[in-house]
Amino acid sequence: MRLSTKARYGARALVELALAYPEKAVPMKNVAREQHISRKYLEHIFADLKATGIIRSVRGMRGGYGLARSPSHIDLYEVFAALEGSAAPVDCVDHPEGCPMKSVCPTRDTWVELKEAVENVLKNTTLQDLAKRKRQKTEPEGLMYHI
Repeated sequence: MRLSTKARYGARALVELALAYPEKAVPMKNVAREQHISRKYLEHIFADLKATGIIRSVRGMRGGYGLARSPSHIDLYEVFAALEGSAAPVDCVDHPEGCPMKSVCPTRDTWVELKEAVENVLKNTTLQDLAKRKRQKTEPEGLMYHI
């Protein structure tokens, strides 16, 4: 299973907004630059995120984009669903009525378990968790003295 660039870039862009929450809106060009994402592509991603109520736009001189809710209340499942749809690896998981093999297929149960496992990880990871990880990865460690 591979995530599209839309989901990967969207999650990374949202971390930038989570780091600025609630104090300020972040200009799209800053997010694009920081995350090495084409501004044009980011516009499409942000349009989807705004349409689903995950982010909001702020007009004016200090405008940009911000999270519509606290980063602790936005999980990756919501982001994934907004940008990708279902986490099901095959169509028969979400639409068993379309598969004549649904009752006898030896692999369908595994695909259902895979979807549930992915959803569990996504639902238990918030934007706040990701912002904390980014801080840990980018902040310098404590001062070290050598004698």
